[in-house]
Amino acid sequence: MSRTTLRAAGLVTLVIAALLGSAYALGRSLVPEQQARRATGVTAGANSPHYADQPPSREFPAPPPDSPSPTRSDSAPPAGDAGDGPYGSRISTGSSRIALTFDDGPDPQYTPQVLALLKEYGVKATFCVVGENAENHPDLIQAIVNDGHTLCNHSWNHDENLGKRSPDAIRADLLRTSDAIHAAAPDARIAYYRQPGGNWTSRVVSTCEDLGMTPLHWAVDPADWTAPGAQKIINTVMTQVEPGSIVLMHDAGGNRSGTVQALQYLLPELLDRYQLEALPVGST
Repeated sequence: MSRTTLRAAGLVTLVIAALLGSAYALGRSLVPEQQARRATGVTAGANSPHYADQPPSREFPAPPPDSPSPTRSDSAPPAGDAGDGPYGSRISTGSSRIALTFDDGPDPQYTPQVLALLKEYGVKATFCVVGENAENHPDLIQAIVNDGHTLCNHSWNHDENLGKRSPDAIRADLLRTSDAIHAAAPDARIAYYRQPGGNWTSRVVSTCEDLGMTPLHWAVDPADWTAPGAQKIINTVMTQVEPGSIVLMHDAGGNRSGTVQALQYLLPELLDRYQLEALPVGST
């Protein structure tokens, strides 16, 4: 073999060796990244799931920066008198405890989710139910009662102008709603009435009181019925709630996923500051 042929073969061998060395070094440099991905549960395969494809975590993130730091306030005085609301309606529990109230249900999608969260945290609440929804979902009325929550009459079909109607029309509406509730839960005590939209009149107040129900308003309204997102609901409740507050939220009437998500954060945070209660059915 000639010297020229030998030199060419030697050069080819050197090039191949250099390429193999580079590939080996590159492979070694990828090992820590692969190990890190495995350690965090993230894989890089073409068919592997990405974070965006995963279901959202049920754990809500840490308290938002603008939320007040939780400090327990069981012994603090309540905010105002119970009947300081419009036309003498109730806006306070009358104690240092907080009352969560849920309007417009029951709803087959969101009410069970709210009930599950309340049960998980051992919280009792008050459900202001619409008559036609009670008639359509008697099983959910039974579930509310069986879990120890309080029921509130919220009119037959959420008539925000009900207070402007005749006393007979108001009475008929409230009785029809209570009858639908009792058809599902015959022994349920309906101690409260909440006027849709908070549009109280002396006429609707006197009628509900004649029927043995306390007019129930609220002190904190995060406007969750507008679906503002969980963070805005959280911020409003956490910055406005104080001892004795009645908090207005919704488990029906639209997309309430933001309310459900907000409750995942609000329930443990509120429990760290206050005691939560269902409004007592013995009050009239």
